[in-house]
Amino acid sequence: MSERIGLIAGNRKFPLIFSAAARKKGYSLVAVAVKGDTSRALNKLVDKIYWVSLAEYSRVFSIFKNEGVKKIVMAGQISPVRLFSGEIQKDPQLKELLSQIKDQRADTIFGAIVKKFNDEGFEFLDSTTFIEDYLPKKGILTGEPSAQILEDIHFGFDLAKQVAGLDIGQAVVIKNKAIVAVEALEGTDNLIKRAGCISRGGFTVVKVSKPRQDMRFDVPVIGLNTIKNLLRAKAACLAFEAGKTLFIDQEAGVDLARKKGLIIVAV
Repeated sequence: MSERIGLIAGNRKFPLIFSAAARKKGYSLVAVAVKGDTSRALNKLVDKIYWVSLAEYSRVFSIFKNEGVKKIVMAGQISPVRLFSGEIQKDPQLKELLSQIKDQRADTIFGAIVKKFNDEGFEFLDSTTFIEDYLPKKGILTGEPSAQILEDIHFGFDLAKQVAGLDIGQAVVIKNKAIVAVEALEGTDNLIKRAGCISRGGFTVVKVSKPRQDMRFDVPVIGLNTIKNLLRAKAACLAFEAGKTLFIDQEAGVDLARKKGLIIVAV
């Protein structure tokens, strides 16, 4: 029998890409999918799937134990607004876990969840396992950044690292060395939309990993939808940390950016 891996699947394409890559490597996948977040397309990419709500958090442990799973990967986000919903108050274990942590930052929450699984005998793998090809290396992917844009990238990179180190967000928006916007709980796509309204275009988005990034969760992700939002907001450049950022639908994203004159740089 092939080795079984458990997948805790959030939203968008990340869980789909991971599943396809894992199965190509010969692994068997048991997925726990989150109702209202996870794509139904995951059904066809895993060997077994269980659909749960956040109110059924406690079920995950018994599901993986009953399926003989020892190693787990967490891929994809849970919509941030759900952290403030009544759902999480309905599961006694999850309610207790959140009541014991010092704050509601991503690292704090996910760190506590991972520790709980470790205590139950499970091992979390890096979420980029099997999909290293989706982590672009340093270089210019499209266009030729001007001297001003290069200055904004370097200026923004240091600031983004500081913001990420505080676990506030993983991206900043810069224009002419002015800080236009900082990412928080709303996510990168909403950050871009907000920056477009403030700056009237021509800005640079810089997205980074945390200084002590735990690759088991909350890995920075960009994709085709990111590129489309940047174009709608009339952005000039997207810069992201090389080797630490997942670029989903990279070929399509780079092709669209090249056609529309959007600069993309892996720093």
